Amino acid sequence: MRILLIGQAAFGAKVLEALLEKGENVVAVYTPPDPPGGRLDPLKEAAVADGIPVYQPKTYKDDPVFEEYKQLNPDLTVMAFVTDIIPPRFFTVPPHGTINYHPSILPRHRGASAINWAVIMGDKQTGLTIFWPDGGIDTGPILLQKEIDIGPQDTTGSLYFNHLFPMGVAAILESIELIKVGNAPQTIQDKSNATYEPPCDDSVAEIDWSKPARQVDLLVRGCDPQPGAFVLFKEEKVRLYGATLIPESTDSAPGTILRIDDQGILVALSGGKLLVGKVKAGPGKKVAAADFAAGKNLKVEDQLGKL
Repeated sequence: MRILLIGQAAFGAKVLEALLEKGENVVAVYTPPDPPGGRLDPLKEAAVADGIPVYQPKTYKDDPVFEEYKQLNPDLTVMAFVTDIIPPRFFTVPPHGTINYHPSILPRHRGASAINWAVIMGDKQTGLTIFWPDGGIDTGPILLQKEIDIGPQDTTGSLYFNHLFPMGVAAILESIELIKVGNAPQTIQDKSNATYEPPCDDSVAEIDWSKPARQVDLLVRGCDPQPGAFVLFKEEKVRLYGATLIPESTDSAPGTILRIDDQGILVALSGGKLLVGKVKAGPGKKVAAADFAAGKNLKVEDQLGKL
């Protein structure tokens, strides 16, 4: 089977590695254009190392790009972490169609920040879906799904790197085997259960200390590692990471620093406390929360950000 891979980053590179280890015939790789002055995308690096042709169109809307794609004669196209807009006409060129990886249990959490929103919204479970794209935003028929529990300490990062990344690679391989034997489902998504959320960026990542403790905790964990939930402190965005919710009430106003030690900064919440392990101020790097407090001369009873 002639497989064409569209993807990027470490996930795309790992999918390529897994396909080659299984002896699959990957005829070409499509990945975004090289960033100016930046390092090559890991998927491109892996493809070049294995002598696989790499294509990097600026857009997939142009007819010459589509004609070039057709000339590669793929039997199956695999989309592994794709942020470009791929027109629907690409999906039906391969005789076996096109499959796409998405890190949620579709139709819940369609969109680019599915893992973030599963945590922010307090879901008990999340997972991944391999589906047949149809031109909508994560709307195509479902081929395969896997579920995992979201633990009380999980972040977007822990769910992805510890679970959804390796599970996704394995799920793509499993899906290809189902396609080969003609046993790949195409289950229509239930629109009545569909949700779509916008990208998780700074427009939603600012902490409101007046919110209940659990909501603050979910936001911080859902934005960890990106974009990083933040407060404004001395006109600078201060992002909080490695947080733990402590269900102990306090009489102090939310946002008040209760303790500073090697464990981090303990902050008062409405109905609880939040222990923050690491902090990133402005364009700087993440540092231990206690080191940040020392550098900013923060003390117990100070207010971290505005109420």
